[in-house]
Amino acid sequence: MIKNFTAEELKKTGGLELLAKQLVEGFITGLHKSPYHGFSVEFAEHRLYNEGQSTRHIDWKVFARTDRLYTKQYEEETNLRCLLVIDRSPSMFYPEGATSKLKFSIYAAAALAYLLHTQRDAAGVCLFSDKIEELTPIKSTSTHLNKLFVILQQSLTADRFIKKVTHVKTVLDEIAEKIHKRSLVVIFSDMFDESEGLTELFKSLQHLKHNKHEVLLFHVTDHNTELNFTFTDRPYEFIDLESGEKLKLNPSEIKDQYESHQKQLHHELKMKCNQLKIDFISVNSTANYYEVLQAYLIKRSKMR
Repeated sequence: MIKNFTAEELKKTGGLELLAKQLVEGFITGLHKSPYHGFSVEFAEHRLYNEGQSTRHIDWKVFARTDRLYTKQYEEETNLRCLLVIDRSPSMFYPEGATSKLKFSIYAAAALAYLLHTQRDAAGVCLFSDKIEELTPIKSTSTHLNKLFVILQQSLTADRFIKKVTHVKTVLDEIAEKIHKRSLVVIFSDMFDESEGLTELFKSLQHLKHNKHEVLLFHVTDHNTELNFTFTDRPYEFIDLESGEKLKLNPSEIKDQYESHQKQLHHELKMKCNQLKIDFISVNSTANYYEVLQAYLIKRSKMR
């Protein structure tokens, strides 16, 4: 089982690139059979067989029907283009330490970038909060992969105390227009966007689908406290990481109401994604990275 890493452990591994490699190689070792088998070709057309050609690609079924020899012609399948979209809004820094939603998202995105590269697919990174902070091209070169690791590693230590309100809807609309070729858009976010609301958020997801992009949404939360509201029975001071607003209360006073509200939001988000044929994966920030890599492989196999 792959665990989350502290900053100290990350330094010991030699950086994000080596960590990503370890995550992927450990994952691949544990696979019995991957649904994705690497770079491949797809059928293009039939051509008449010419004497002297290899008989390897003769279509014998066609020969049985027509009594003529035809060979199958293939063309290289277009490599997948994938944009890794990571929410860096203040709420993603919760909870503090190795299990923050942002750290989970960055480590998982780094592993995906490395896996994409090993499969000769192209990757790019988008970091956002209230606006797009970084948007790289989508490329498959080793130099570009190294650049992605640098960007991701820097984002781990960037300032988290600047108050920003998340604008997931605005950012996704902008992404839908900026990446012109059909791509796989992998989103890591807690989807906390009180400024827009779920209705507007669904429109932005629909915008991505309308522009022919495939979407894989990792809904990253701390399940223990953000979904189940599990706190000891004593007063707490809760602080909104985006607005700075503070609220003192005993969690037991609102636990039932909070859980009901969160369950409803979670259900609506999941159902809408299903309607839009968007793969929705609810991820606990304390979990291992296998489900992220497995979800990508399944999505990749569907796109072939």
